Amino acid sequence: MKFPGIAPGRRAFLRSVASAGPAAVVIGAGVAGAVASSTGGNNSNWKPKYFSPDEWRLLVALVDRIIPADEEGPGAIEAGVPEFIDAQMNTPYGYGALWYMHGPFVPGPATLGYQLEFSPREMYRRALGGVDEQVLKLHSKHFDKLDIRSRDSVIGELETGKLDIGAVPAADFFAQLLQNTREGYFCDPKHGGNRDMAAWKMINFPGARADYIDWVEQYGKRYPLAPVSSA
Repeated sequence: MKFPGIAPGRRAFLRSVASAGPAAVVIGAGVAGAVASSTGGNNSNWKPKYFSPDEWRLLVALVDRIIPADEEGPGAIEAGVPEFIDAQMNTPYGYGALWYMHGPFVPGPATLGYQLEFSPREMYRRALGGVDEQVLKLHSKHFDKLDIRSRDSVIGELETGKLDIGAVPAADFFAQLLQNTREGYFCDPKHGGNRDMAAWKMINFPGARADYIDWVEQYGKRYPLAPVSSA
């Protein structure tokens, strides 16, 4: 993670995910992990099913900066994160069918959870359009055409809610994007992300193996077997 407001370094990112509990690594934290897309993240020729070409270009560029590839492991692009998010938009999760989505919609503290009227697919559509419009207005270029420092600055403004992207609060969109990026990066590949189990291999996670209890307390030793998908 290399932009303002988030601890630098891939290791810090991994620690932040691990602190969310084992489910964040096994199938993805939140409800996106509960609805499977069988092939999404494993298809290198993926054609977006929900996002428009402009939305797709922006989404890919955003997640690429949230988890960039480096010497420690693959980035979000290599792990199929954009494909995972696209596939989720056409599931009950994407339509908000797994949430209570009736009004009244009023601002509330973060402890009450998500309070907006937008389903995930509605949020992405409105927010990506707002980001594209605002970035073009401020920089006279689309996000994916900006230099790395400028891209990271824009993402930092999203995180802190300083970028006006329209009806969707910027900080809420960033939180949604960050959650789905984490899910797509670390989920079981059967859900469409974590292509070739690359993220699991990077952190030496055994995946859905039925039994690895003998290794739980062998600290500092590398688990010798390759990870296994529940598929």
